[in-house]
Amino acid sequence: MEFKPYPYQQYCANRIIRDPAIGLFLDMGLGKTAITLSAISELKYNRFEISRALVIAPKKVAEATWSKESEKWDHLKHLRVVKVLGSKTQRIRALNTPADVYAINRENVQWLVDYYQNAWPFDMVVIDELSSFKSHKAKRFKSLTWVRKDIKKIVGLTGTPASNGLIDLWAQVYLLDGGERLGRRISHYRARFFDPEQRGRDMVYSYALKPGAEEAIQRAIGDICISLSAEEYLALPDLVSNTVPVALSPKAAGAYREFEKNLLVEVDGEILDAGSAAVLSGKLLQMANGAVYNDSKDTIEVHGCKLEAFMELIEALGGESALVFYNFRHDLDRIKRALSKTGLAVREMKTPQDADDWNAGKVDVLLAHPASAAYGLNLQQGGNHVVWFGLNWSLELYQQANKRLHRQGQKSKVFVHHLVAEGTRDEDVMAALEAKGDTQKSLMDSLKARIEKVKEGAGK
Repeated sequence: MEFKPYPYQQYCANRIIRDPAIGLFLDMGLGKTAITLSAISELKYNRFEISRALVIAPKKVAEATWSKESEKWDHLKHLRVVKVLGSKTQRIRALNTPADVYAINRENVQWLVDYYQNAWPFDMVVIDELSSFKSHKAKRFKSLTWVRKDIKKIVGLTGTPASNGLIDLWAQVYLLDGGERLGRRISHYRARFFDPEQRGRDMVYSYALKPGAEEAIQRAIGDICISLSAEEYLALPDLVSNTVPVALSPKAAGAYREFEKNLLVEVDGEILDAGSAAVLSGKLLQMANGAVYNDSKDTIEVHGCKLEAFMELIEALGGESALVFYNFRHDLDRIKRALSKTGLAVREMKTPQDADDWNAGKVDVLLAHPASAAYGLNLQQGGNHVVWFGLNWSLELYQQANKRLHRQGQKSKVFVHHLVAEGTRDEDVMAALEAKGDTQKSLMDSLKARIEKVKEGAGK
């Protein structure tokens, strides 16, 4: 297929070619992979400026997206893309295979750095989903900083650089410029642009931007980061959000209230850290979905209200395909059992072939977890309905997952259906996602509000 780049795509490719470091903060569906591969081809075969490029990506993206994109376009077919995946032996064999681009999953970055030690061979590195390097404490971040001096050209790609707030930008930009723009330490960045917001006795849980800080940050990184949104450059069909309220039966509602009361009273009003808040919220979301794990990790089924609503929604689609996102493993198991009686072609998203079959119209219901299918996958040819059986607090995963269908090449209006159990934690998550704010802060605030509500109820 002939690649006819949009002006913004050519501009971004030129910036990759020209600049030693660049962050492409491009909205989902704007063609970041094709842009980057075009620049790699130019740099290697026309300008002779690089020899080997490394792509660090989520596993599913490393597995299929980059190789398929190079095969798709005529001007990229000569590029040899090798996947550095699998066992240690398979990864080493891949690294010793002649190629232009080597794609590895981000979980193996530390292993890769340790493997090469002082003989780092990649003069160009592309980080696909740069936002997955937002933690300055993560091993993948620290490992990459050790070899940063040996990387001649680095490119960071993401559509969601600051889904949980601008505090996330420091580590990402540090990989690009070594701390030149936002400071060489995260503590300097915080002190310069933020004030403590929520804090305990020994820890600050969240930070608030100082007045004028957002504009100052944007100015500081404006020369090294390009930010474009899909709405500005693509005529995409509408994306319609549809909330499907799920009324719990009296028995199920009573069980949920009792479960919530017992769970939250155990906290006894103490200040929560993010870890315990996430655990509590997870248990309540499980209960809203209809099942919970006990201490032995066995599944205890409590109600089928949401599952019934889900099956009704699938029936109402009238045979149209649905990409279904689940939250917990027991959700997946119960959904699969319910769908097994329908005669529909149901597939769990595991391999690139599953994505191909979906796009070819061979799958009626594609089941996926947002953490493994939110990035890079092009699923827009297989349908236009997204169903969220179970919600989670990550705004980044939520937005990325929806963009698997709402992206360039989609011909129909995209519908995103949310199954929300009334009177449960589902409503808090849905409100936070709709607000598109700091979901971590929303998690903490709403959980504390629920604790206070339960305490008030207990006192009556």
